[in-house]
Amino acid sequence: MSTPRTRTREADEACADAVSLARAAAEDVAGQGQVGAHLGIEAEGDRIVTHLFACLDPAYVGWRWAVTVTRASRVKVVTVSESLLMPGPDSLLAPDWVPWRDRVRPGDVGVGDLLPAQSDDERLVPTAMLEGDEGVLDWDDSAPWDAALPTINPPPGSPVTAFPTVSAGPETAGHDTGPGAKRSRVLSAIGRDETALRWYSGEHGPRSPLAHAAPGPCMTCGFLVRLAGPLGRVFGVCANEYAPDDGRVVSLDHGCGAHSEATTPAGAHGAASPVIDELGYDLVDTPGVSMDETVFESLDHA
Repeated sequence: MSTPRTRTREADEACADAVSLARAAAEDVAGQGQVGAHLGIEAEGDRIVTHLFACLDPAYVGWRWAVTVTRASRVKVVTVSESLLMPGPDSLLAPDWVPWRDRVRPGDVGVGDLLPAQSDDERLVPTAMLEGDEGVLDWDDSAPWDAALPTINPPPGSPVTAFPTVSAGPETAGHDTGPGAKRSRVLSAIGRDETALRWYSGEHGPRSPLAHAAPGPCMTCGFLVRLAGPLGRVFGVCANEYAPDDGRVVSLDHGCGAHSEATTPAGAHGAASPVIDELGYDLVDTPGVSMDETVFESLDHA
């Protein structure tokens, strides 16, 4: 049984009959054994016809080889115009492309990578809005936004002569870490809440195995450096170089074994009583000392 032909318009007869020519062109691109049955034709225009063949490559299920043939006016010789692989109605297609910005996950950004924040990022808000009607003025309840920041003298050889101190709290909102620079955007209430939930639910929160085995919470540890602003009500930074969370943000009810007030059980490191093997050695005379004249005292003074 011959394969039925699909025609969207009146196809040129000479071009429609050039099945063998179109197959040879498809096999020239795909290779022998990769072109399947002839699926039909599509009239693209005057004396222009596209022949469709099944693709046998298992990586392109449902795809079709499309070979377009044509001929000039008043010329009976048909020639190949182009050959390409096209998806069919039941093709196995790759997922829709997702921009890298939407695919990136925490920890994916490495050295040299850039991840600029979008202009409409809901986690950020213009600094001017903090004093507007958005109700997020609690980022700074005391110091004005333009208050001068104290400076720290950098180590010798540093290319920076002085730079302002920047805390993790609101009193530095509107300022960048560079000398005299200002930030045009700061953390919004949405960004703050998302951050708090992420930190509190992670390995540095109260539900981690490390926290459950700790002798006390971080809020009572002398190595805890509290954050300023609203986040400081729940979080701080560990400053104990021997702690597993050194330099990391921890919740106040987190904890670890390096707590500043951790104590060792009494007697754990006490001096052990000497053990003398009286059967493992012999008493001998030495010059000037006679064993018969020597008086031995017991080591047990208890």
